[in-house]
Amino acid sequence: MDEIEIEIVQSPGCADLPLPRYMTEQAAGMDIYAAVEEETRIAPGCRAAIATGLSIALPPGYEAQIRPRSGLAIKHGVTIVNAPGTIDADYRGEIELLLVNLGEEPFTIRRGDRVAQMVIQRVSRGRWRRREALPPTSRGAGGFGHT
Repeated sequence: MDEIEIEIVQSPGCADLPLPRYMTEQAAGMDIYAAVEEETRIAPGCRAAIATGLSIALPPGYEAQIRPRSGLAIKHGVTIVNAPGTIDADYRGEIELLLVNLGEEPFTIRRGDRVAQMVIQRVSRGRWRRREALPPTSRGAGGFGHT
């Protein structure tokens, strides 16, 4: 597996929280921990921005994707509103997690809870080439449910 070095800063008062980490040897995503000062309750159908106390500096050509944790989704209906969220290589602010409760019961987030995953990915940039028509394929313009 490729490994890159990523600079990270924890906000003041967050040294008690672990840095994002892989929970198994072949995990693709690192668990991220909530840095809330007080318990945060998300009512059914509501959203909340959850602090992580983390700022990172990714190398150029990389992004960090913020993804839901499957356990929170299946057990409580809690997921990421804008999944996957993207942290660009030039962003230096604190990472916040935009959670939504799609479940039927209120969900409480406590300091140190594992609430999301971060996956580091290479990024390719596209360059448009204007054409009058696109090259044909066997599928053509067939859309959702077409095949």
